Amino acid sequence: MKILFLCTQNACRSQMAEHWARHLAQGSGLEWNFASAGTKPATPNPKMLQVMTEAGVDVSNAVSTHLEEFLGEDWDFVFTLCDSAAESCPIFPGAGEKAHHPFPDPAHGKGTPDEILNNFRDVRDSIRDWIGSLLNTQAQA
Repeated sequence: MKILFLCTQNACRSQMAEHWARHLAQGSGLEWNFASAGTKPATPNPKMLQVMTEAGVDVSNAVSTHLEEFLGEDWDFVFTLCDSAAESCPIFPGAGEKAHHPFPDPAHGKGTPDEILNNFRDVRDSIRDWIGSLLNTQAQA
């Protein structure tokens, strides 16, 4: 099963999804291939790296990748996680199924440093729950 997660910058939400998927799929006995990309990649967000590490997820190999690197590949699923990526990629060649599952961008959160970090944690946990459900559904299919 090959799954690609897309966002605009591939700096936060799509990175979280890719790394949660890898983390949660470990030891499942199923063959998975996960990747993430952006329409306008930027450096992985340091707060994303921090909160994923806090959760025990290895993000040491996090790099932002342009979606063009994955064109021409076949994917079972391509998920857009932000509205901008969904608008930029209304179709994705090679996608068996494309779906939009948006999450708020924690990088745009406001408040105290602690409030902003907690916003990153909330998005991290929401993505974890969604990925867990997605993997469970696919494993039973």
